[in-house]
Amino acid sequence: MSMDFSIRPVGAPVATPVVRPQPDAAMDAVHTELPAPKTPTPPDAPAAVNSDPPASDDRSRDVLIDRAAGEIVYRLLDNRTGQVVSQYPDQVRLRARAYLRSLDEAKQQRAQLRFDQRA
Repeated sequence: MSMDFSIRPVGAPVATPVVRPQPDAAMDAVHTELPAPKTPTPPDAPAAVNSDPPASDDRSRDVLIDRAAGEIVYRLLDNRTGQVVSQYPDQVRLRARAYLRSLDEAKQQRAQLRFDQRA
């Protein structure tokens, strides 16, 4: 007896609507009519949310390479004061990365010295 058969659906799948029953509280509720000043109105549509800082002429973007940390740094600078407005990755992360990188380099140098002394 052969076991190689497949069952495939014929035609496009049909989406069945889901009908949810009304809760009892909604069915037993009393219909109310409020005067126009007391009628609730939907809130205005919110403005589009923009996570970027406002674009203006007094700010510029800067990209640099931190060689101690081995990382690319993206900065937003204020042209008037020359100060950094925002930076990614932040300064704490760059210092930690530079510290860990220096530990790795020191470990490699000790390993090379150990091999050179035995040779």
